Amino acid sequence: MTTARNVVITGAAGGISSEITNRFLRNGDTVLASDLSQGTLDEWRTRWDSDGPNPSLHTFPADVSDEASLAGLAEAARQRLGTVDVLVNAAGHFPQTPVEKISGEEWRRVVEVNLSGTFYTVQALLPLIKRSERGRIINIGSGGMFFGVPMQAHYIAAKAGVMGLTRVLARELGNDHPITVNLVTPGLVVTPAAAAVLPEPLLAMQRNLRSLHRDEVPDDVVGSVFFLASDDAAFITGQTLNVDGGLTMW
Repeated sequence: MTTARNVVITGAAGGISSEITNRFLRNGDTVLASDLSQGTLDEWRTRWDSDGPNPSLHTFPADVSDEASLAGLAEAARQRLGTVDVLVNAAGHFPQTPVEKISGEEWRRVVEVNLSGTFYTVQALLPLIKRSERGRIINIGSGGMFFGVPMQAHYIAAKAGVMGLTRVLARELGNDHPITVNLVTPGLVVTPAAAAVLPEPLLAMQRNLRSLHRDEVPDDVVGSVFFLASDDAAFITGQTLNVDGGLTMW
């Protein structure tokens, strides 16, 4: 078990992020979970509050594409945590639209959430991360950027940008502080929400293309994030850890 830490997770109510939150809470960490609305967070956190409010889990609504909103998240983290040892940037927005039908508004929104939002969140929380002696920033990308995904030009472009941002942050932030910055790129993860809408032929194709012939589930991603947040990964930074069951090897 890794020594307890203060953790901030954006996009926390998502299928993957819920399992990431669960892993940190099981470790004894304190988590400040953020998503777009307090209503969503209140409904989501009932999983951990069955015996009363979990004192290790805090919530705060924030839009990662809005710098003022993130200033509020940073203040909540300062008041409730004091320092931030681990930041997991998991907020995402991934509509499916053919290239010729992507409007400027849709393009900007997807890039703002997935790329700019990652930058804004790091910038807002960096003063608190610098207070930690073991700062870890873990960005969640997409394995789709290695081969391209039809109808997701904006999303894949933004996630490829997150890889470049991750490398620059690792170079910059490692100069004067023991802060590591890494990227985890999942493949197609079958969350409960995804399972309800994804056609079985698509899931079967993914299984057949992988070296490990099964669906990828949220727990497959959790271990990679938890490892990069641990003391065992203290000398790993600027790296992309691809978690897709051997679909892509590069």
